[in-house]
Amino acid sequence: MKMLWFLWLCFTSAVAFEYRLEPVNVAQGIYCFFGKPEVMNTVNNGNMVNSCYVDTGRRWLVIDSGPTHAYAKEAAAKMQAIKAQPTAMVIDTHVHDDHWLGNGYFAAAGIPVYGPGLFQKAVNPQETTRMQKRISPEAYAGTQVVLPSHSIDTNETLEVDGETLQIIRLTRKAHTAEDLMVYLPKRETLFAGDLVFNDRIPSLRDGDLHGWIAALETVQAMPLKHIIGGHGKSTGKDALQMTYVYLTQLRDRVRDAIDDGIGIAEATKTIRLDAFRSVALYDAMHAQNVEVAYRMLEWDDE
Repeated sequence: MKMLWFLWLCFTSAVAFEYRLEPVNVAQGIYCFFGKPEVMNTVNNGNMVNSCYVDTGRRWLVIDSGPTHAYAKEAAAKMQAIKAQPTAMVIDTHVHDDHWLGNGYFAAAGIPVYGPGLFQKAVNPQETTRMQKRISPEAYAGTQVVLPSHSIDTNETLEVDGETLQIIRLTRKAHTAEDLMVYLPKRETLFAGDLVFNDRIPSLRDGDLHGWIAALETVQAMPLKHIIGGHGKSTGKDALQMTYVYLTQLRDRVRDAIDDGIGIAEATKTIRLDAFRSVALYDAMHAQNVEVAYRMLEWDDE
């Protein structure tokens, strides 16, 4: 029996998927795992998103649990090696599954998960996830669809081990229909989720151009030292600049095309933002963004 147990352990160790994650110390007590500027595939296996940990003094606060159970387990182990302490809570910034499919790892330990109320309407636990379709079975193994246990339907202020934590729920559709930001006023740090991209082109497919730009303008007015987005390694107070400039230029160019009577097919082919052509995923995302923006702005009176 002992031999069978030993062989089973060896087998499970051999087949367990490893991301080889390494945390980056962004600021005192704040660590992030930064994903690659790519779309999810069977090579990165979902490691194309940011997941962050905040040391509140006696516990860890997790912002976005990551793309799989294996990812969340590995990231948590890395953080325990830095400081052995329990996890207070997980906060999911929005419903895109690359950010929260690690929830199950934490929920199994009884850790509360907070997220937008949209989860209850937008996510069907019985359906195959986008992540499951696009990454390897080995990396996805053990992943379960676990929705937040606490819905955030308005702004909330929490105290965690003496740390004031403001969860800001946007009142207007931006990157998605319901986005959360997490603000730590004492640290002058904002976790902006996918409202902020850098190192790669953002995706407008589920968003609203006006709401997204307005949200970024609100962030610009906040007293911040660090802005940590959902994709990209820039974390200074200007980390949102790439997304903001891209979206405003996209809006202006598409508006000009509409005013000039250029149809959507032609606009999609001809509108190019040359300053962003070297940014990762431009070829994959930009034409789609032009089309989505055109449909939003075509009957727009804002």
